[in-house]
Amino acid sequence: MAGLSTHVDDHVLTLTLDRPARMNCIDGALADALEAAWTRFHQDDDLRVAILTGAGQEAFCSGADLDAVDELGPGGHATEAEREAFLQDGTGYLGGTRFTHIDKPILAAINGHCLAGGLELACLADLRIAEAHATFGVTCRRWNVPLVDGGTQRLPRIVGLGHAMDLILTGRTIEAQEAHRMGLVNEIVEPGQALPRCREIAELLAQHPQEAMRADKASVLQGLGRPLA
Repeated sequence: MAGLSTHVDDHVLTLTLDRPARMNCIDGALADALEAAWTRFHQDDDLRVAILTGAGQEAFCSGADLDAVDELGPGGHATEAEREAFLQDGTGYLGGTRFTHIDKPILAAINGHCLAGGLELACLADLRIAEAHATFGVTCRRWNVPLVDGGTQRLPRIVGLGHAMDLILTGRTIEAQEAHRMGLVNEIVEPGQALPRCREIAELLAQHPQEAMRADKASVLQGLGRPLA
């Protein structure tokens, strides 16, 4: 698929954003490929865990390709009604980022810059393993581009309101160590080790009985923000 490499091994689907010359930013073709890949992951009973990573050592994902922004979603000339219909279909501009029905574990192997929409993609994951040189930030703030792929909802749930507002409002870039202290990153590894470490974790998760684990993930996500009962 255009800009996306896929690999399946022992019930684990690995998705690699493969546009390293563009810091793995997402154009229309890659967004479509991601949507198809997430749909496949959800529907294929043989796939138990997914890993998302980026090609190369510079970037996990730098967000939307601003040179191809009209390719994303309904396009720059869409009417307000067309944009609203697109947002309601549950897809998202960057390909499946608005999916909330995937009950299987998703891991992010963050191998470099994780910025703007790339950070939103990372927040789609349940666990984030980052290499020591990785950086994080809502850098789209500098270009008057809003977070439209789940960042305003997932980021506060992961790091808390205070940290989320800090990142969202300032647009500042943080290092992996600060991201770890915030709880945005679960573990920091040496360069080149994020994907191998994610594969270790994925192998463990794939060996678990699946029904209870998936039910527990769904229960956690569906219960956030609701009364304890």
